[in-house]
This record gives sequence, C-alpha cells and structure tokens, in this order.
Amino acid sequence: MTEAAGERSLRVVRIIDRLIYGGPTRNVVFLTEGLSKLGFECHLITGIPATGERDMAAWALQYQVEPHRIPEMSRELCARDALVVVKLWRLFKKLRPDIIHTHKSKAGATGRIAAFLYRYCTFSTLLGRPRRVQVLHTFHGHIFHSYYGRLKTAFFVQIERLLARMTDCIVTVSRQQEHEIRDVYGVGRTTEFRVVPLGADFSASHSGNKFRQTHGISPEEFLIAAVGRLCEVKNFPLLLQAMALARKAAPSRPMRLAFIGDGHLRAELEEEARQLGISEAVIFAGICDDVDAIYREVDLAALSSLNEGTPLVLIEAMGQGKAVVMTEVGGYQDILGELLSTEKGFKVWRHGVSVGSGDLQGYASALAFLHANPELRQQMGEAGRGYSWQRFSRKRLVEDMAGLYRELSSTRRSKGTISEAAPRHSLG
Repeated sequence: MTEAAGERSLRVVRIIDRLIYGGPTRNVVFLTEGLSKLGFECHLITGIPATGERDMAAWALQYQVEPHRIPEMSRELCARDALVVVKLWRLFKKLRPDIIHTHKSKAGATGRIAAFLYRYCTFSTLLGRPRRVQVLHTFHGHIFHSYYGRLKTAFFVQIERLLARMTDCIVTVSRQQEHEIRDVYGVGRTTEFRVVPLGADFSASHSGNKFRQTHGISPEEFLIAAVGRLCEVKNFPLLLQAMALARKAAPSRPMRLAFIGDGHLRAELEEEARQLGISEAVIFAGICDDVDAIYREVDLAALSSLNEGTPLVLIEAMGQGKAVVMTEVGGYQDILGELLSTEKGFKVWRHGVSVGSGDLQGYASALAFLHANPELRQQMGEAGRGYSWQRFSRKRLVEDMAGLYRELSSTRRSKGTISEAAPRHSLG
C-alpha cells in the first residue's frame, strides 16, 4: 500500500528495549527517519536505559525521531514485562499498525506477544478474519552463546523458537547470522528469513582531529581503537593480553590502545591493564560523540567479541578508510571481503585480518603483523572504504527495508509464512 497507488501510507510501529550507545540504536533511528521521508508513517517505541547506560534519545532528535517511552521496558526479564505487553497492546490498538517490527531480544519477546494479542484478540477472529498486520523481528545479534549458562541459554532458545511462530518475517543482518540462528539453533523456518545488512551514516559532519592531542598520543605511535560497551561478550581482556604480547614482539614503534565506550567492566579492565604492565599504553576514553573523527586518527580498528551480529563499529571504521582486525564471529566474512591468505594464527582478507574467537596467540600475531605492514593497512583501508560506502550505506538500508515492508504488505499470506518465490534482500 502506497500513497502513489491512492491508498494511505503504510503505518509502521518499531520497538527496541532502549536507546543506548550502539549499532541497534543507530539502526532503528536511521530506519525511522529514512522511512518517514519515503512516506511511511513511523512510530518508535522504546524503554528507559538502565543506570550507567547513556541515553541516546537526544541524539535521535537530531534525526527528527522522538520515541514513545514505556518506562517499564528494560533489558532483563522481570515481572513488569506483563505490564509492558499490555501497554504495547493498547498502543497497537490506538495506532493500528500495518507493520510491527521488533529489534533485539527483550523488545522482540514483549513486542511479538503483544502483536499476537493485537492480531487475534478481536471479534473478527471468530469470523476467520484476524487483524491484518505483518510482524517482523530483527536479530542484531543473539544470546544463544557467550552470554549465559547452559540451562538459561537453552531456555532462551526455546522461547525464541516459540516466538518465531508468531513472526511473519525474521530479519538477520548477515547470511552467517541467518545460518546460525536457523540451522544451528533451529529458530524459525527457511521461508521466514530475510537478510538486510546494517547501514551506517558516512555523511555526518565531524568535529576535527583532536583525539591524539587530547590524550597525548604522538603521530609516531601506533594507535588501535576498540569501540563498544565494556561488557563480557566483547571479550576485551583478550585484546589487552594480545596487545601486551604484540608490544613485546614489535618494540620499534610504540603501540597504544584506546577503548571508546563505557560499561560495568571498566574497573576490571583497568586492573587487567595494570597487571599486564601496559596501563600507560591503554586509554579509557569513555563514550565519545564523534567516533568517526577518532577513526580518522587511528591506525587500526579492533574487535575481540565472543558473539556479534555484524559489528557496525567496524563498518564505520572501514568507512573512514581504516583496516580492521576481528574475531571470526557474526557476519565477519561480509565485512572482510575476499580471503587473500591464511597465516599462522590468522587470516588476511581484502579489508582486514580475522582471528579465531578466543585465540590469544593468533590475535597477538595479527596485531604484530598489521603493525609491521603499513602499506598493506593502507590498501585494506582504501578497499574497505569503497566497499562499506557501497554495501552498508544508510540509504541502502532504508531502501531495502522499504522494499521488504511493501513486499510483505502487498502479498496475502497464510499465518506465519512468506512466499518462497519472494526475492531475498541481502548484499546481493
């Protein structure tokens, strides 16, 4: 349904648990702003950040996105979730959406339960005509490993399998993530999945190159940036330990590491750096508004996560012409491009280097290798810039999602299925 066809614009309700520093927040804001410009009627619903988390609502306003807040919505499971479901259901009845699109685990659970109630809790269901609404869920990552213990993880997998039955379309951000969620963990059916890669804003203005000056880092020092929340799944102790080993292997040019972000593990990571004897080489810069400006001053962007979807922070680094090093998690192949060679402990790709998850010696070797090869880093950065601007632009993200929404809304489907003949949205 489009205005050009003489019908009202599609009404989209998007739900995320909270607007905090990270890729999912940027994704939902870019989609809300971009789709509104294309004529969709968009509403964003979110919760309240926890203590210590940075609220990005003010940043969202820069894109003319003002979310509706449900204070009871939080990250963890709790008794208040029942109230969240009720409030969402009431909002759906008021807004009468054509599309309900949830993002991340918590909003995905409460939002899809509320969507199920909205679809079927109506008198017309008795006549075989439930409310016509398409329900989508995006996995930005997943919690099926590296977050919780075995029993709790198994419980969440079973919950996601049940929620998949309430979902018309499951969106993943990479083919690898689709394979893992569907084939490894048995969530959803093949015909329900679509791949819609992330989008980054490469056109934002920047405040200038001041990071090295602010933190007393000379132009001669090799500077590595690690951007993200200081939490367990990022596995930053591995990066610190690899940094300590690489510094010993390559003493000719001083090596520094800057953490851009904050979180509850900051004190532990500071202590880890002290015990490794590299505290003077590690900077904890906290959350910074202009990460792209920082990327312009670094030599390498690093990611050491145990679990990811597709790390937007590395896409943004590539957009600034920087080589990347990352663990082989999530959609790493979609980021790194063509495989060039396999070395001892790591692999060399067109846009950077990959290391097996948790491989300390491999990560240290990768850092030392990239440190010693400035021309190769430059080539990787130049190739990565063109690739990221073409494949991961904000414009492409919005257009892909608009096409998917129109496809779902224009085709009559039986409950919970998508036509196998429908085109797949992906990197192509």
